[in-house]
Amino acid sequence: MKTMYSIRVKNLTRTYRVQAREIHALQGVEAEIAKGSFVVLRGRSGSGKTTLLNCISGLDQPTSGEVWLNGKAISQYSERQRVELRRKTIGFIFQSQALLPLYSARENVDLMLRLAGWSYQQRRIRTEEVLSQVGLQQWLDHRPFEMSGGQQQRVSIARAVAAKPDILIADEPTGELDVATSRQILHLFHQITREFGTTLLVATHDPLVDDFADVIYHLQDGRINGEL
Repeated sequence: MKTMYSIRVKNLTRTYRVQAREIHALQGVEAEIAKGSFVVLRGRSGSGKTTLLNCISGLDQPTSGEVWLNGKAISQYSERQRVELRRKTIGFIFQSQALLPLYSARENVDLMLRLAGWSYQQRRIRTEEVLSQVGLQQWLDHRPFEMSGGQQQRVSIARAVAAKPDILIADEPTGELDVATSRQILHLFHQITREFGTTLLVATHDPLVDDFADVIYHLQDGRINGEL
């Protein structure tokens, strides 16, 4: 049976010029990530993890090489197509949550659906559905400062999955959480990949993630240095 790949990366390089220096953030990275898998990028600060995530999501363009998402090469996408890609195909989860502080949980999720073009009725139903799925049905109208760090991260996850993206990208999603809360969040990630076939790509230093991952890539000096 042929493997379905959500993400393929071929000979990816990214070089930045800082004053007179060239910084080689990525150096010939190659990877194939199956649909519905939970994949971890591990490496020290400066190893290229965030740069790789940015190139895969279209936030940054590689110097050379190619990224395919669901079989489509994204190098020739216009900026408008890249914006649509991030609104409808990719969900983002950040260490800092990046929630709008004056918006309730409901409003934070609803905003992402508005940007993705959902109707009012669709947004109302979907917002309550995803917040219930992450265990926040009693917190719909609470704002971030009224919630714990773990609850805020659950809002961030609900917001990221609301538009039913094929791919979730998470950069240090448990970095500010305690061990117990981190495990709860990682169980939720695992559930999302298994129940909905969502591909999850996580850059992290957190060793707890290893217990949940299908594949772990080790990055060092802009190269994939091994796979577990």
